[in-house]
Amino acid sequence: MSNTMEKLFNLPDLGEGLTESEILSWRVAEGDTVALNQVIAEVETAKAVVELPSPFFGVVKRLYEPVGAVVDVGSPLISFDVPDNSGATVAVPGEPAGDAARRQPTLVGYGAAAEPSGRPARRARGGAPAPVAAAASDPVPTGRASQAAAPVSADSGPGLRLVEPHDPVPQGIGYLRATPPVRKLARDHNIDLRALRGTGTNGLVTRQDVVQALEAAASPEALPQGPVPPASTAGETRTPIRGVRKATAAAMVASAFTAPHATEFLSVDVTETMALLERLRASRRFADVKITVTTLVAKVVTLALARHRTLNSHWDEEHGEIVEFRHVNLGIAASTGRGLMVPVIHNAQDLDLAQLAAASGELTRAAREGTITPAQLGGGTFSISNVGVFGIDGGTPILSPGQAGILAVGQVRKMPWEHLEKIALRQVMVLSLSFDHRLVDGEQGARFLSEVGAILEDPALVMGLA
Repeated sequence: MSNTMEKLFNLPDLGEGLTESEILSWRVAEGDTVALNQVIAEVETAKAVVELPSPFFGVVKRLYEPVGAVVDVGSPLISFDVPDNSGATVAVPGEPAGDAARRQPTLVGYGAAAEPSGRPARRARGGAPAPVAAAASDPVPTGRASQAAAPVSADSGPGLRLVEPHDPVPQGIGYLRATPPVRKLARDHNIDLRALRGTGTNGLVTRQDVVQALEAAASPEALPQGPVPPASTAGETRTPIRGVRKATAAAMVASAFTAPHATEFLSVDVTETMALLERLRASRRFADVKITVTTLVAKVVTLALARHRTLNSHWDEEHGEIVEFRHVNLGIAASTGRGLMVPVIHNAQDLDLAQLAAASGELTRAAREGTITPAQLGGGTFSISNVGVFGIDGGTPILSPGQAGILAVGQVRKMPWEHLEKIALRQVMVLSLSFDHRLVDGEQGARFLSEVGAILEDPALVMGLA
């Protein structure tokens, strides 16, 4: 490209105070021509998998870090040779001048005036492999199911053909699609995804495909050779602390040693709530959404927080103020392949039960598939954690940093219970409320917990709060 100048792209701040990201895959190689806002890499932060769009139109000059590297925010990531008039309008080859004039460089997460188009056009390099490429024994990271596979060098085993999101995927080795949790499972066990035939929709490599590959390995020699996690003894495995696990640990330590926790417990007869849940599931109105106990508890919590604002507040140490929120940004904890994540339903107080169920299901699914964004994980004001799905009655949940309260929901168990002055077999649940004692007195916590419990015992009471 004549009359060019070099432009350096450093790893941007992806939000929520994140300081580093791991490179999962490169979507381009040195010598590729890329369009403005074309996805150039996929990185994993402590909270989500994020696609990075190119801030320039030009030719990739250098990839500064290989796949698997953990890069600090602000550190060099990639450089481009761009036209020397790139500060003005840049015309993309084959694109009408009017379209080019509307294109503007974009920051990650803010979108662009026009969608990127075209595939990377690799410049001839005399057969030399890219300096940053997967080795023959390494699992090749890929993008999401809707993206093309990352390029590999000529000597890195079976080549991966680029496949458009809606193209039919021919069966056979060399066509690669997998979600981030599946890629992580493969990386953890040194399984080469290129050697698997995807049994999912359009050739998607599923978790079961990877599990079957593990079961089929009769001996260690049958597995692809690759880096082995360091171990001091045969029975000890060491795993680097990074990503979600690292962020979760830091957040929990900060919360435990910053906010004075107090926890209160309440056993609740939820027989009537469970009967209501069955009626809702049979209703046409909820035919397209999944209604769960957590959904009902979430709705009750949003109503109760409007009357107990101390549980929906924040201790602002810097300004010496207590901030009470009129909106409820409700976090609902989800167990994922990357660790515990807490997607946030913003302005949950404005949603009805069906909308709340749909929002919760969508965010939880995104968290487990690794497609959730940092913005969808931040800004929470109160959290719920359903430990009952693991067969647990109750416990002491730890507050999310900056929040005043978190409610743990235990399993529903049939137990002998006093009902109408008789002993009957009833469905009982334990609620565990942890709160920041700087913001919430024991009485305030007890009144909130008691109100939530009373509504779950008799859902008809919700009419007095709605």
